[in-house]
Amino acid sequence: MPLIPLPPEFAQDPAELFDVVRADGTPTGEAKPRAAVHRDGDWHRAVHVWVAGIDAAFGGPFLLMQRRGLEKDTWPGRFDATVGGHLRAGEDIAQALRESEEEIGITVELADLRFLGNRIAVNESEPGIRDRELQSVYLLRDDRPLTAYRPSPYELAALVKLPLMALLAFLAGESSDLPVESIAPGSTVIEPITATPGDFIPNLDRYLYRVAIAVSLALRGESHLSV
Repeated sequence: MPLIPLPPEFAQDPAELFDVVRADGTPTGEAKPRAAVHRDGDWHRAVHVWVAGIDAAFGGPFLLMQRRGLEKDTWPGRFDATVGGHLRAGEDIAQALRESEEEIGITVELADLRFLGNRIAVNESEPGIRDRELQSVYLLRDDRPLTAYRPSPYELAALVKLPLMALLAFLAGESSDLPVESIAPGSTVIEPITATPGDFIPNLDRYLYRVAIAVSLALRGESHLSV
């Protein structure tokens, strides 16, 4: 199914205010619009929620990822954390979990999540963008089927279900493509597609690989996890 771009205003609000922080996460007391923060390289806070579960019919453990909307100002159309978003000015992590309802149509509370750690993320790969984020990373165990989510057409191009063991092999370089399932916003039809390395956001810290390893350990019942 072809991906249809949406008007840019649906993807994000360039005037949305973010709190500017220092590299250690302490506040500076300044708030700036999204566009200025991404232009100037200001440190700001974000939250990632990774959703994973076990589905025997799908082959066992899985990880969900979103395909970013095509009008996003960073990495449009690439696979990303299941839920990801910036903290608005004045928000804390619990309040920022509104992103889960906005992006994939489920309500999540902080008590539902398992903390995996904080990540320092820098993206200067795109013209005019100097994106410097402090990301708080969480895991949600959820076994519901892909059709039970409601991905937003204003935020996502698709929601994608990846077989975890095959994903680990793919990220380790043992295969060059990955069969996955995809569902578009507003659809109840699951489409089989083949993911390639170009579908994923590139990063030097092997973030997705580390997340996939942590998810694998969590689904096996391990208690010590970190990304």
